Amino acid sequence: MLLNEGIRAREIRLIDQNGEQLGIKTKNEALEIAARVNLDLVLVAPNAKPPVGRIMDYGKFKFEQQKKEKEARKNQKIISIKEVRLSPTIEEHDFNTKLRNAIKFLEKGDKVKASIRFKGRAITHKEIGQRVLIRFAQACNEVGVVESHPKMDGRSMFMVLAPKNNDK
Repeated sequence: MLLNEGIRAREIRLIDQNGEQLGIKTKNEALEIAARVNLDLVLVAPNAKPPVGRIMDYGKFKFEQQKKEKEARKNQKIISIKEVRLSPTIEEHDFNTKLRNAIKFLEKGDKVKASIRFKGRAITHKEIGQRVLIRFAQACNEVGVVESHPKMDGRSMFMVLAPKNNDK
């Protein structure tokens, strides 16, 4: 943002510190008015015809802006994707262990990517892997929803589960 002496425009549509329009003034007049009240002249709309300048405390303005940005960063939620790898011939106990981990991730608010890697000739029986993923999704349906259904990508099949929104 351009301020005070850095402004090149000859004429400026001036707005005072209270938001009142003072009309079109020359750059020097605007600078004098700003100096009288010990504030800065800041160009807020440099592309307007004529450019719009505002009288404000620039340091305070920058501080308020930084405070708002910091607050916005604090309130944003970062969602990460955790991966759970299964196999088409997974045993019951292993399945339950992977399921517990996935449920823990979903409860924390992370997305879960459940993937199955087909080795050797197992790729000829994709339906077995698909059944495992569907069973996995049904077991997670209390805490998560299916975001993308099982699909093949090379020798792997994967599915993405997202946490349910429990904003009560």
